[in-house]
Amino acid sequence: MTQMQDQKWPIPESVHEIEHYMKQRAGLGVSFDIGIRKLKILKKDVHIYYVNGLCDTLYIIQLIEELVEINDHEKLSTDLFKVIENRLLNQSVEQTKMLDTVVDQVLSGLIAVVMEGERTAFIIDVRSYPGRSPQEPDTEKVVRGARDGFVENIVLNTALTRRRIRDGRLRFEMLKVGKRSKTDVALGYLADVADADLLNILRKELQAIDVDGIPMGDKTLEEFIVKQGWNPFPIVRYTERADVAAAHILEGHVVIFCDTSPSVIITPATFFHHVQHAEEFREAPAAGTFVRWTRFLGVLTSIFLLPLWMLFVLEPSMLPEKLSFIGPNEQTNIPVVVQLILADFGIEFLRMAAIHTPTPLSTAMGLIAAVLIGQIAIDVGLFVPEVILYVAVAGIGTFTTPSYELGVANKISRMVLLIVTAAFHLPGFVIGGTLLFLFLVHMRALNTPYFWPFLPFEPKGFLQIVFRRAIPGSYLRPSIVHPRNRFRQPPKG
Repeated sequence: MTQMQDQKWPIPESVHEIEHYMKQRAGLGVSFDIGIRKLKILKKDVHIYYVNGLCDTLYIIQLIEELVEINDHEKLSTDLFKVIENRLLNQSVEQTKMLDTVVDQVLSGLIAVVMEGERTAFIIDVRSYPGRSPQEPDTEKVVRGARDGFVENIVLNTALTRRRIRDGRLRFEMLKVGKRSKTDVALGYLADVADADLLNILRKELQAIDVDGIPMGDKTLEEFIVKQGWNPFPIVRYTERADVAAAHILEGHVVIFCDTSPSVIITPATFFHHVQHAEEFREAPAAGTFVRWTRFLGVLTSIFLLPLWMLFVLEPSMLPEKLSFIGPNEQTNIPVVVQLILADFGIEFLRMAAIHTPTPLSTAMGLIAAVLIGQIAIDVGLFVPEVILYVAVAGIGTFTTPSYELGVANKISRMVLLIVTAAFHLPGFVIGGTLLFLFLVHMRALNTPYFWPFLPFEPKGFLQIVFRRAIPGSYLRPSIVHPRNRFRQPPKG
């Protein structure tokens, strides 16, 4: 079950029975962070349940002060329930008659107020989760643009999005996933734009998740939703930028927010969604188009440069005489394909090491690896200089790919294509590249063609991919998301 567990236990009138239930179900008295504050209000017991570290302590103190003052201003014959309800100085107060709901909400960071003789509890939202403040994501930096990015708090993330879309039709539909973790997951969409079929698919997939918890957050959700298997190519897009998420919601996409995750999932997403970057839309259309073409060139280089150079090494007759310098000018005892694979893995080693190395040391480590290790490897005859050059260029092409997941998939494709080319020469390169293309063409991301708008070909969408059009000229939303309202702005004339 993904929703809150079936409500089976109504709240009893005795606060001592409630306390016993909290000890059995929530670990009250055993877990140090789960607390209870017992008060005597108008000669009746009132208990407040909370979790240290997830609640705003100052508000709890203020609430206790308000409740204690009831003894000084109210008569014993007063309806305690109504008085307390009016003294709860908070904008988010709900009532529940079920103990299971009390436990779930308290463990989520809310506080519960129960009273002797009442079968209803007050649930007050005073959550104050530990976390960092919004800052620019490291993997999606821009020269110009907003510097606020998503954090691990779903409330802050939805607030950053609503700040950009102040429309009453913007919906954040909340679900709970995980029988034990009960993680908050929200579907963000425009009610009059988003595809109803896509929403139904996502709701069905999320509600069907039957797992104890999702500590890995959005990545676990992705694996349950798209069932990717061993396919390395990303089927959904991730972003940590609030402006990117808001732009996709306005286009008609559905965005999945997951508590504890600083990134959101954008659905549906095609191959070309993964090669777009916010920087393109912060420049003039001509400059943005130049940046986009440069990025496309980098993506193609990351996939095909090494296999193509390997082909020229194996078949030097394919090169014109004026380009004969492209092949290796030195002989070595190690096959070129082995050199390429070793150097490619070396780049990957450096990337992993940089992630796990403190920032001041990672710069020095990169210089040492680039200058010393590379030069020494050439001097001892392990690599020829051309191998270092082309592997470095292919690595730079990988880093120009905006989507980290697509960059890794391209790297795997490059490695496979390189091995096939080394084994079968020109037929291997041609057949391997064709199979890769056909594989991408036949992929579908949540019933969406992965290579749209190239295949199936859609002229207007294709032009928007090739050229960064000015926003005033973009009248229609992308047809691939099946928007219920296609017009972003009324067409002129």
